[in-house]
Amino acid sequence: MNQVLVTGVSGFIGSKVATQLLDKGMSVIGVDCLNDYYDVSLKEARLNLLLEEENFIFSKVDISCRELVTELFDEYKFDVVIHLAAQAGVRYSIDNPMAYADSNLIGHLNILEGCRHSKVKHLVYASSSSVYGLNQKTPFETNDSVDHPVSLYAATKKSNELMAHSYSHLYDLPTTGLRFFTVYGPWGRPDMAPFIFTKKILEGQTIDINNNGDMWRDFTYIDDIVEGIVRIADVIPTRNDKWTVETGTPATSSAPYSVYNIGHGSPVNLMDFIKEIESALGIEAKKNFREMQPGDVYKTYADTTDLFEATGYKPKVGLKEGVKALVDWYRDFYKV
Repeated sequence: MNQVLVTGVSGFIGSKVATQLLDKGMSVIGVDCLNDYYDVSLKEARLNLLLEEENFIFSKVDISCRELVTELFDEYKFDVVIHLAAQAGVRYSIDNPMAYADSNLIGHLNILEGCRHSKVKHLVYASSSSVYGLNQKTPFETNDSVDHPVSLYAATKKSNELMAHSYSHLYDLPTTGLRFFTVYGPWGRPDMAPFIFTKKILEGQTIDINNNGDMWRDFTYIDDIVEGIVRIADVIPTRNDKWTVETGTPATSSAPYSVYNIGHGSPVNLMDFIKEIESALGIEAKKNFREMQPGDVYKTYADTTDLFEATGYKPKVGLKEGVKALVDWYRDFYKV
């Protein structure tokens, strides 16, 4: 793995992955369209840190544009592609579904095509724990059915896995999908609960707590997520002629295809997470308890056994340490 493409490089996870790869001596070409789904200045701040690195090249590319993606793959020879660009967010997909079709479906197809024609050695792409949808059995395992998503965002991520499998099967393109579980930490996304809670508590605003606080999330610290991504990029799936639909797991295939959960593996009650933020801030939150919101799920909980067996991946950062790092970064970055 010498020259790596990272899509969504100004994003929360993408920027950290690029940093890790650069630290390991890789050459990284990063692309992003810097859309305004959330504060562009935060994306630019992440990107500016990367632009200081000698072996980093940035190209402003909207992956939904076929011509731009084709030009990108024609210009560079990528060994590995880590595809993290996507229209994120569950609730936003309820009101703006077409944004998800453009980025998550057409954009994903454009990346697959680029990888196919340039014979990339390994495509690692972002799926999501939201694909588990109406599943109630926990922990979520990669051999569970994921046919009942409860948001369009989740449906596009399930589609990404299906599209990847077809390319693995037809073109022998090794692909690995990663189902992320509630990533949080410094430089995090402003549309996610950890950031929203921190911001509102500091500003004295009331925080909304869904399902009256009876929710569970497998909160996973950003550094642990990045470590898992970088490790799995070196584990290239191979064909398995003995695999069958009837006897094999859906997370593998006769094609060079794999899917993994990547999470902490220990769900946290939402109220306990809020208490950690309150403790780190030294401020008690004003709380508004409300019903479950459309597209939400009650509990997420990752079984990461497969990923550990493949890479030795094991999350290291506990909740107290992770929340403190988030709060310390927020105070420093926003000068509060």
